[in-house]
Amino acid sequence: MSEFKSGFAAILGRPNVGKSTLLNTILGQKIVIATDKAQTTRKRIKGIFTNDEGQIVFIDTPGIHKPLDKLGEFLIDEVKSSVPDADVILFLVDVSEPAGAGAKWIAENILKDIKKPVIIVLNKVDKIKDPVKKEMNLLTYKTLFEQNLPTAKISAQTGRNIDTLISTIMRKLPEAPPIYPPDEVTDESMRSIAQEIIREKILVNTQDEIPHSVAVIISKYEEKEKIDRIFADIHVEQDSQKGIMIGKKGQMLKTIGTQARLELEKVLDKKVYLELNVKVTKNWRKKQKNLGDWV
Repeated sequence: MSEFKSGFAAILGRPNVGKSTLLNTILGQKIVIATDKAQTTRKRIKGIFTNDEGQIVFIDTPGIHKPLDKLGEFLIDEVKSSVPDADVILFLVDVSEPAGAGAKWIAENILKDIKKPVIIVLNKVDKIKDPVKKEMNLLTYKTLFEQNLPTAKISAQTGRNIDTLISTIMRKLPEAPPIYPPDEVTDESMRSIAQEIIREKILVNTQDEIPHSVAVIISKYEEKEKIDRIFADIHVEQDSQKGIMIGKKGQMLKTIGTQARLELEKVLDKKVYLELNVKVTKNWRKKQKNLGDWV
């Protein structure tokens, strides 16, 4: 009988290649927000997968891109700090497109010379029908590295080949007891999950200039037996953004609040009272010293 294995697997990649979708699919439930907007994931989030073979603690990292402000620098630092903690690195790419400057930058600046096993995970294989084009795109990613790295072709959206990916990761983990209890799927607090769910609904419902400029802070969380009462402040950088966030006759804020409340009730399996307030905090992305508390 093989020994139980456990360890950490960091998921790295450019924005919108499917990192959060992959983690949610592996866990069989939603613990991280996934939208088509950049900076959806702003901090490292742990997701815990356990089966009879072992336990993988996944670290979902922010999408990697050239930082333009203090927030961007914070996101890159979050990615870099996840690498030393990991036993395995998953370099997730969109194989429907060939490797570009962004993927090359990650290979040269984040993954070059690291002493951890790296797997190139080729996502969105369902989007490319031409097998020749698929192999040509795959080759553009493999040639970013001097060594011949293993690859895994998957679809995070449909779950295709996820079992194979799990087995590949398990083989690279050390023999060790589980790090977390087997029934846990994340180490995130409900306060943090509520913050992420509210931010997701903002990203989904608002215009393009809002997502990068918004921060959600849970000012108060009251946990009761039959109902949780959550009070959240939504911080934007401009008065015009506050107007967009609130909407005509308060309709936008009401829509965001209703969608977030319904999802929170599904997660918590009980009633939720959710109160949202919109505040203008000028240039918070450039001035906040403790960005970890804001994102």
